Amino acid sequence: MTPTDNLKLLFVINAKSGNNSTDWVLLITNYFSSSNHTIDFYELTKDCTVQTIKDKINIVKPEQVIAVGGDGTIKLVAECLLKKKIALGILPAGSANGMARELGLSTDPTKALDIITAGHSKKIHLTSVNDHLCIHLSDIGLNAYAMKKFKNQRVRGMWGYFVASLKVLWQNPIMQMRMEIDGDVIKVKAEMIVIANATKYGNGVVINPIGQLDDKLFEVIAVKKISLHEILKMVFLKASYDPNKTEVFQTSELTMRSAKRVHFQVDGEYLGKVKEVKAIIIPNALHVIVPAVL
Repeated sequence: MTPTDNLKLLFVINAKSGNNSTDWVLLITNYFSSSNHTIDFYELTKDCTVQTIKDKINIVKPEQVIAVGGDGTIKLVAECLLKKKIALGILPAGSANGMARELGLSTDPTKALDIITAGHSKKIHLTSVNDHLCIHLSDIGLNAYAMKKFKNQRVRGMWGYFVASLKVLWQNPIMQMRMEIDGDVIKVKAEMIVIANATKYGNGVVINPIGQLDDKLFEVIAVKKISLHEILKMVFLKASYDPNKTEVFQTSELTMRSAKRVHFQVDGEYLGKVKEVKAIIIPNALHVIVPAVL
């Protein structure tokens, strides 16, 4: 997509994202009050589905659909735009905004809207993990287990995640995994295995420094050991995982099996326990609006 002075934009708004009370419809309407762009809104409700959003897109026929929310909202909108020429814009409104940070987008609403109206886009790949669309990161083991605990506790934010991590640190057994990558069978022992479409978690911790969103590969990172000291560094100092305790593989397709059921999450959504994980690349899956390259 190239910049234009007359865009048709559909904003899909999750008013419950994040911890703020911003009136997104008012903010967006005011921003476009003196422009030639055409704007429309779809506010998410409890009973909305991918199909109801698709129906709205088919009626409006926008050049861009903008997800106003966090990674969950972005993922929902991305499912509606797979393999379409309509671009995905992002107005970060979540608590972590992992994908927005990955793309270098501003969390300041006005600056984010400036990027959206500039209209620069690129194609990125996504992954399918056990038939779940993954735009960011999926993993099994300690982090997924911590997310399960985090979801059901009162303490939120970084402190909440730290408390949840402490609860599971001593309960999370070493996983013994059999991985099939590019025809090779690899056996690993790890506390956590990440399927990484992106480079870092929403809190800024870098898990995959070699990741690229447009290289038609994803990374598999086996984290062999995680200590209390490392959790403290990662949560509060945003330090990266110790590379000496990780093993990284690149592939476009993965199957891994565990002798025991292990905790599993995709893009921050805890999905229970599994014994097998299958992941495959979805190349050129999405046009996404990004800052202009100077």
